[in-house]
Amino acid sequence: MSIARWSESLIPTLRDDPQDAEIPSHKLMLRAGLIRKLAGGLYTFLPLGCKALRRVEAIVREEMDRAGALEILMPALQPREIWEQSGRYGVMGEVMFRLQDRQKRELALGPTHEEVVTFLAAAELKSYRHLPRTLYQIQTKFRDEIRPRFGLMRAKEFIMKDAYSFDRSWEDADESYRKMYEAYVRAFARCGLRVKAVEADTGAMGGQWSHEFMVLAEAGEDGIVECDACAYAANLERAECAWPAAKPFPDSEKPVEPVATPDARTIEQVAAFLSCEPARFLKTLVYHADGRPVAVLVPGDRDVNEAKLARALEAGSLALADETAIAEATGGPLGFSGPVGLTIPVHADASLKGRRGLIAGANRADTHLRNVDMERDVAVKAWHDLSFVRHGDRCPRCAAGILREKRGIEVGHVFKLGTKYTDAFAARFLDEHGQTEPIVMGCYGIGVSRTLQSVVEQRHDDRGIVWPMSVAPYPVVVLALSPDKEPCRAAADRLARELDDAGLDVLLDDRDERPGVKFADADLLGFPVRAVVSERSLAGGHIEIKLRAETKPTLMDRETVADKIRQVYEDSIKALIP
Repeated sequence: MSIARWSESLIPTLRDDPQDAEIPSHKLMLRAGLIRKLAGGLYTFLPLGCKALRRVEAIVREEMDRAGALEILMPALQPREIWEQSGRYGVMGEVMFRLQDRQKRELALGPTHEEVVTFLAAAELKSYRHLPRTLYQIQTKFRDEIRPRFGLMRAKEFIMKDAYSFDRSWEDADESYRKMYEAYVRAFARCGLRVKAVEADTGAMGGQWSHEFMVLAEAGEDGIVECDACAYAANLERAECAWPAAKPFPDSEKPVEPVATPDARTIEQVAAFLSCEPARFLKTLVYHADGRPVAVLVPGDRDVNEAKLARALEAGSLALADETAIAEATGGPLGFSGPVGLTIPVHADASLKGRRGLIAGANRADTHLRNVDMERDVAVKAWHDLSFVRHGDRCPRCAAGILREKRGIEVGHVFKLGTKYTDAFAARFLDEHGQTEPIVMGCYGIGVSRTLQSVVEQRHDDRGIVWPMSVAPYPVVVLALSPDKEPCRAAADRLARELDDAGLDVLLDDRDERPGVKFADADLLGFPVRAVVSERSLAGGHIEIKLRAETKPTLMDRETVADKIRQVYEDSIKALIP
């Protein structure tokens, strides 16, 4: 390998935080010269950013290969027809980039590849002898984010590893899921990340079960809860809780009674007007589920979890009704909806079962109802878990623990898809008895570029990035403090060659800059090992070594320093392997 010299590279560091960067990792990646913005959600990787990205890719690739997955490469450009065949062309909505070729055929830039890979599987995996198989790729994805932000965290173009398993049965699919789950645990650990696997909603991907791998960070866009007494953890779209037994409110045996509530439409306004806590209210919302109106009830101090609602109703589309539709469905204006006397289907949160003495809208202007009894007064079609959990709720698994809310960055997602896509594409196999059966499928994604930025988000200090040895663009930087002096320049070149011969990527800072600038840049860029070659240390036969994660440097013998750095490197890499 040739020695990389700072003077010959492109490392445009910045002293100040860019104005449009909001979170630490975005600021640091720009300041360290790893990336540059082209437009909203579009970034160029500069040489050091590209090297770090390739290291993440290599780790992910090694773990996929270790798990028995086979690498392929699928087209980013996809015909509209396969998305219509799966039923997702409309579901993906405006997030999908759509275009036409010169023959006016409609195409899409792939936001994901379930359709493409299942089309392939249907043609190639015809026999039980071909199964199980897991295929993966590392490729660019395109999603038209309405609000791209946080650098690589939410971009319109990003790099993703997506894998797809094909199995004969649900039992075999569970084994493929387990292998990928364990591969993810290893991959993220090797990248130096602390992650939390949480139960998750399957969303537009479909399927019956999924887990997200979350990097816990204050800047995370995703809310998660975890139990303080057991292993339960879930994102807010999926999270459940154990509800306490229903306790009647005062006067709960009385009949329903209307009460005037002039100009009080919201829960907060009515609660203040009647001097009652919001938990005593019934929040009634009207939705259109696949075009049909339904009423949804949750406690007044909770919000409807639309992901749970869509699953409960098995609805492909879900939207809040407008004022006109509310008036048609309830007979009353917006802000005064209630469940008593409704003729549309009523779906209620399970926490409301057995509740009495509640307050609800009366379906007429400026009026609410007291003393509503869920069993006596409300015709509930079905009970579901429909509301968001929150900090302080009881754990649904152990019931003894308390759920604590945290923020996370999703870096990986694994799904048990079942036969959703293989049914759509007639991906079937002939078993050993000559019977045709559907292939059972799973899919598994890692945001490679997002993982890179997550490392920076989780591993930095007030001086800059603190790379793990496995992901750093260069594990070692050699600083020649006096490159114009022959002894110093020669010793720095010699050390760089020795490290290069030992198989380490090393960057030689041969710039004619002040020592303070070199030290600041080395800290900003986060090189795990900094070797300083100066006239003073050479006079004593030493070279100064400082680890980025530590505060004090160490003087080492110049004749053995390369071997010691190599040992530090190897020990650091081994320490990351779970």
